[in-house]
Order: sequence, then structure tokens, then C-alpha cells
Amino acid sequence: MEKLDHLKSTVASLSQISENEKNGFINLVSRYLSGEAQHIEWSKIQTPTDEVVVPYDTLAPTPEDPAETKKLLDKLVVLKLNGGLGTTMGCTGPKSVIEVRNGLTFLDLIVIQIENLNSKYGCNVPLVLMNSFNTHDDTLKIVDKYAKSNIQIHTFNQSQYPRLVVDDFTPLPCKGNPGKDAWYPPGHGDVFPSLMNSGKLDAFLSQGKEYVFVANSDNLGAIVDLKILNHLIKNKNEYCMEVTPKTLADVKGGTLISYEGKVQLLEIAQVPDEHVNEFKSIEKFKIFNTNNLWVNLNAIKRLVQADALKMEIIPNPKEVDGIKVLQLETAAGAAIRFFDHAIGINVPRARFLPVKATSDLLLVQSDLYTSVDGFVIRNPARVNPANPYIELGPEFKKVSNFLSRFKSIPSIIDLDSLKVTGDVWFGSGIVLKGKVSITAKPGAKLEIPDGAVIENKEINGPEDI
Repeated sequence: MEKLDHLKSTVASLSQISENEKNGFINLVSRYLSGEAQHIEWSKIQTPTDEVVVPYDTLAPTPEDPAETKKLLDKLVVLKLNGGLGTTMGCTGPKSVIEVRNGLTFLDLIVIQIENLNSKYGCNVPLVLMNSFNTHDDTLKIVDKYAKSNIQIHTFNQSQYPRLVVDDFTPLPCKGNPGKDAWYPPGHGDVFPSLMNSGKLDAFLSQGKEYVFVANSDNLGAIVDLKILNHLIKNKNEYCMEVTPKTLADVKGGTLISYEGKVQLLEIAQVPDEHVNEFKSIEKFKIFNTNNLWVNLNAIKRLVQADALKMEIIPNPKEVDGIKVLQLETAAGAAIRFFDHAIGINVPRARFLPVKATSDLLLVQSDLYTSVDGFVIRNPARVNPANPYIELGPEFKKVSNFLSRFKSIPSIIDLDSLKVTGDVWFGSGIVLKGKVSITAKPGAKLEIPDGAVIENKEINGPEDI
């Protein structure tokens, strides 16, 4: 308790954040200190039934009458989580302004999609961006360019919390560190209280909005789906998490379980060591969370007001200027167990197309995808349902380096896997098929010539092409 009393008095003196943020932070820390984490008894875990995780192909078709569709869409708000920076891909500013295809950014594609919906059905679906203090100023400048579009764009900031110095549990800003490094955004679980505190939630309710579709701004597959919206409104589901079948690339993703009569998210961090391999198996836990979430706005208001959203706390240790600090975060998917009639929907893999690295950028910029009306759609000419496995070396990590190393993006429609190591440069019109591995010898530059067709080959020098 001493720790907490000391913290309360130091946090009270932080003029940079609001009372709501101070209270939210103290609340989070006191929950963390009380060690109230939910203990999962492994033997009680059950695989959810089709009532709880509904197969997508059993959803009713959407109404054929455009007037009915308009009614549905007028109940919807689209919210993109826009707090992330493009730092892992070597970009400054918000990740959502990285160019994805044909010079269009994530944000451009999202705006085009919603514009098309609004034009087609005469509805008014607003776009809301949840920024962090890291992305807020840049985003406001960028949003300006959409002023003439037929879409209302709202922005609000998620909470700003102080990082905690591990040694004495003092907020880092009180240690004479005034910069951005002293603060952090507490994960996307914060979307619910922040939406409420921003005043946006009440504004949308007063306009007759009922549901918010929340998704990561870098997931190109997270497009508005009328079948899902229709199902939730009909069945009065307050919360829906889109899940999709796991592949070997997704073994660490959170999964849905039935536990003591409720559906809930199970994350790898909650799994006892002796069960981790079982958790990662595709046999027992077949689905994972895409972080495409549909949530009833009235339910968010009710639960935030009652302070009932006590999601699992994710402690995230960091180091700032040699000082060990702790940041406590929560995830929006973990809120599923607090909502009434919450379900999962097992959706096609196409609804999960995240761009986390330049290897993903290679996929979506290639002939494996086409873009129509802002939607990035998989090329039907690809026979294999799975995408190729792509591993690019550190020389390709930054977007600028990645773009300079490809004169044009190769054709990969028949590619199974690609591994590139070292100082490799690609010409234009290259075709890659089957399993391809390209390795430049240390200190040597390897150029793949224009028009090369490489099928099931290991290339270690120009003589192998």
C-alpha cells in the first residue's frame, strides 16, 4: 500500500495528463499490485461450440433490399487503432501512412472503402481514428487531405500514462525526464474508456449508432462486413471477435475458449509453462484472434461507467536511458468475457491481412493481390490457399531499402517460399516459383537480372541464375 500512496501523490502532480488519465492509471497499477490476475485452471478449458464461435458460412445472407442495407450501415461506426508508429519498418510518423499499393497508404484505402459504402447506399458511416500521443499531431495533418470526401472523420487520443521506474515505483516524468520517452499508451484495451472519455461515444449514441467495428489500421483484410453486422443486430450480441484458423505462422496468437460458462480469450502469456506446446498446437486450439472486433456502443457505456472492464494486465518491461521501467497494458480482445451474449465468428483468412514487416509488403504489392475500390483482394489465379512464406534479411527491413532493392516487385503467384540473405538487388519483371533461396556471399553484391525466371532454386552467386 505504501507504494500506492506514494504513487498517488506523485501522479497528482503530473500536469500533462487529465484527471481521467490519472485515475485510470492508479486503478491499473493498484490492480497490478493486488495480483488479482485471473488464474486459469487448465482442466476447465473447453473448446467452444458452434453456438459460441459461429462458422462464417452459417451466417444469414444480407438483406437484398438496399434500403435495409442502408438501415444496417447507419447503425455502424468504423474505428481504426492508429496509435502505432512505423518504426519497426524504418518509417517516421504513424504506420497507417506507409504506402501499400499504387501509391495509396493504409489510411487512403480505408477512406476509399468507406466512401464507396456511403456513396453506394446513401448511408453515413463515420471513420474514427484512435491515435496515441505519438501519432496525434501527424494524423491531424494527414486527415486534412480527406476534407472533401463524403465521410466524417473523427480522431481522439488514447490515454497517456507515465512509465514506472522499477526500483522505487516512481513515475518516470518525476525523475526529471520531460520527454515523450517518459510516457506510454496503455495498449488497445484502453479503446473503451478513451472512446467514452473523449465524448465521442455519447455523440454516436445520440445519432442512433449501435455498433463499432474496431480493427488494427494495418490489417488490410478488416473491411466492413454486412453479414456480421446483420447477425449481431439480429441476435443482440454485445461483442464479437473475428477469429480464423491457425496456420503454423500464428501459433502464438490468442485463442477463444469456453471457461466456466463464458467465452474468453486465452493468450500465450496466461498459459502455464507445461502447457505452452499444447497451446501452440493446431489440433487443440484451432483458431486465433484477428483483432477485428465488433462491439455494442451501449454495452461499452454501461461497462465503462460501472468500471467493470478489468482485462488481464500485460506487464511490459522496457529500458529508457539505462533505467529499467515498467509499462502496464491491456488488450481489447480480453474484454470479451465482460459482455453479454459475446461470440466469436470463424471468418475466412482473407479478413486477416496484416502488414507487420516488409515481407508482408512484398506480398500485398505483388501480383498475388489486386486492389479494387480500396479493397485489397487475393488473385484467384493463385491455387494454393496459403500465402508464400517470405523471409527477407535485415538489408530489406526498412521500407526505403526494401523499395530501392526491387526495380519492380517480382511475380510470386506460384511461389511457395522465398528466403533472401545478404546484399541482393532485384531487377524488373522477375518471376519466382516454388521454393527459392537467394544468398549473396559476405561482402559481395548479387544482382538478379531483369526478366529472370527462378523456379525451385538455391542461388549463391551470379553463376547459379
